Amino acid sequence: MNAAPADQIRLLEVQALDSRIAQLDHKRRNLPEHAELERLNADLTQLRDLLVAATTEESDTAREQTKAEQDVDLVRQRAVRDQQRLDSGVLTSPKDLENLQRELASLAKRQSDLEDVVLEIMERRESAQERGAEFTGRVESLEAKVAEAEQRKAAALRSLDAEGFTIAKEREELAAGVPDDLLKLYDKLRSQQGGIGAARLYQKRCEGCRLELNITELNDVRAAPAGTVVRCENCRRILVRTADSGL
Repeated sequence: MNAAPADQIRLLEVQALDSRIAQLDHKRRNLPEHAELERLNADLTQLRDLLVAATTEESDTAREQTKAEQDVDLVRQRAVRDQQRLDSGVLTSPKDLENLQRELASLAKRQSDLEDVVLEIMERRESAQERGAEFTGRVESLEAKVAEAEQRKAAALRSLDAEGFTIAKEREELAAGVPDDLLKLYDKLRSQQGGIGAARLYQKRCEGCRLELNITELNDVRAAPAGTVVRCENCRRILVRTADSGL
């Protein structure tokens, strides 16, 4: 393949722009905000689960407390009726009086036990409420951090996209001046060689594979006309000769 030396030099400029575009793509994929957001969202998910658990426990203990307080009221009401019955003097039988007094004592014990249960439930409910309030605050704080990181990420992506658009436009204009057959070969090699399709021969070394050409390879390159498109024998990339090639 033949191409004017100026076109080959222009191809190097296209390669430089393509390398810059690849760098921007890499930077876009590896923004520190990506890892930060992944970590923050994982923490946020865990905190939200803890908040749901605390809220559920608070709701469950609220129902449990209501039920326990109703049990206390029932026992208290029964004790009031029994006490009123005792105080009314309607019972004259010693046995009936003894039985009623025994029941009042049993109800008093039952009420005391149930009130202890209510207190224990209230303590658990209060603990759940405290945890819920703590987790709510932590979730809100973490959500604010996520939002701030999202904003930084969006700003960074906008900046990279703007730079990428400018470079892509410049690349398009520059590539328009490269012969089609040379550009097609370059694009094919670039896709095969990790994004590098053309490299400068600098001080007898291919800047694509970073290997120095041996004497036979150098003699072949020296002997090739300026308009001949030469290839690196090691990496097969297009090898562009310049004043600094060391030939």
